[in-house]
Amino acid sequence: MDDVARLAGVSLKTVSRVVNGEAGVAQGTTERVHTALASVNFRRNDIARSLKRTLTTSSIGLVTKDLANPFYATLARAVGEVARRHGFLVLSASSDENQEREREILTAFLGRRVDGLIVVPTSGSQEFLAREQAAGVQLVFVDRPAMGVAADTVLIDNAAGVLTGVRHLAAHGHRRVGYLGDAPDIFTAVERVRGFRQAVASLALDVDPALVRQGLHDSAGAQEQAASMLAGANPPTALFASNNVITVGALRALRQRRGQALALVGFDDFDLADLIDPPVTVIAVDAAALGRRAAERLFARLAGNTASPQTEVLATRLIVRGSGEVRA
Repeated sequence: MDDVARLAGVSLKTVSRVVNGEAGVAQGTTERVHTALASVNFRRNDIARSLKRTLTTSSIGLVTKDLANPFYATLARAVGEVARRHGFLVLSASSDENQEREREILTAFLGRRVDGLIVVPTSGSQEFLAREQAAGVQLVFVDRPAMGVAADTVLIDNAAGVLTGVRHLAAHGHRRVGYLGDAPDIFTAVERVRGFRQAVASLALDVDPALVRQGLHDSAGAQEQAASMLAGANPPTALFASNNVITVGALRALRQRRGQALALVGFDDFDLADLIDPPVTVIAVDAAALGRRAAERLFARLAGNTASPQTEVLATRLIVRGSGEVRA
């Protein structure tokens, strides 16, 4: 508290009022105090957390990239089902791929003394959680590994999934395959583009930098980049979309090319994919299994498992529906 007051240039009483959410503190002063609090990683119960936890709140925290995304919604539902069987409540929130937001959410959950955390980590460091882990908070990371802290992790085999999808396109005669990817600093995106490049090399497909577009955060961006790629002088005959949101954008771009057949395979299944004409061939990930395994690992830790941190990798599977079987 003294350090926070000194850094913010205010009294201890003012710091206390801000920490406890009391009214009557000027906005500028409140912001300075919050900045100081963040700089020393302060929370009201830090002193209590320095002691080994012996009590339980029967609650866990879940942080994903975007709970509105069907993939993460399914994952969250599976976590909730496992937690319910153990009599636990799940607090859930979305980081929106923002490291600062992630830290705010985790700090809030820890302030409520959750017994454990399941986190889809952002591309930043989660090292600040090491102290909480040492104090008894159990951690499991899912979909991506953490940075700066060792804990159980449940992943999917991203590179192998992409390799399977591109191999499927090549089997139907496609030599020029366009790739639409997410932000290149995200673990899953890094692994998936690695799988694509491995496929291109192993299958002797056309190597062309113009066929790889990354940094696509939403369907609108994916649609724009897919349309741009297809409008080029030597366009691809097939597309690989690296997640369900990007697949939707690719479908919108293809819709503008009526009468021009083009193959498409997407990573991640999504609702109504089987009802589109043609139905969308996908590399499917069992999001429910991903969430379930992460939750089971967390509750094993809460039950006293003290083994070294383990990483579990779940396989993907190809679902053939029609869009990926268009011949070159």
